[in-house]
Amino acid sequence: MVVGDRVVNGVVAAGCAAMLATAFYIENFMGLEPCPLCLMQRLVFAAIGLVCLLGCLHNPGRGGQRGYAGMMLLIALAGIGLAWRQLWLQSLPPEEVPACGPGIYYMLDRFPLGDVLTSMIKGTGDCAEVQLFLGVSIPVWSLLAFVGCAAIALFQMFKRRA
Repeated sequence: MVVGDRVVNGVVAAGCAAMLATAFYIENFMGLEPCPLCLMQRLVFAAIGLVCLLGCLHNPGRGGQRGYAGMMLLIALAGIGLAWRQLWLQSLPPEEVPACGPGIYYMLDRFPLGDVLTSMIKGTGDCAEVQLFLGVSIPVWSLLAFVGCAAIALFQMFKRRA
């Protein structure tokens, strides 16, 4: 049985929605505040989910599907970079961890958006704190999901069409 691109896009969009729902559960019911890199990773999941939802609804031909898969791949690679950066920060010795910055809401209120985004991508000392979900560091879960999205995108880009 061959699974169509529309189904794959729908499943990936649903998977991204599940990742976002899990993140909101962790924040609101487990009481873990998201760090700036976690928030950026959420944006990446939302972007992948949106691209896949559009691909599912649009159901383009071969060239169009490759375009959606290419966008998904680029966004997933950005997510891989963000998750990898957070894992690197978590691996630093305590004396090398960057200082904690002001809260995200304060920064959004007081600083230009470009400075806020740069700070979020670089991460802060908050990002170096290891938080576990089901016994695994949260950025590891994100990294695995982003790698899975990238693999699906590559498969969709290069699979042979009937």
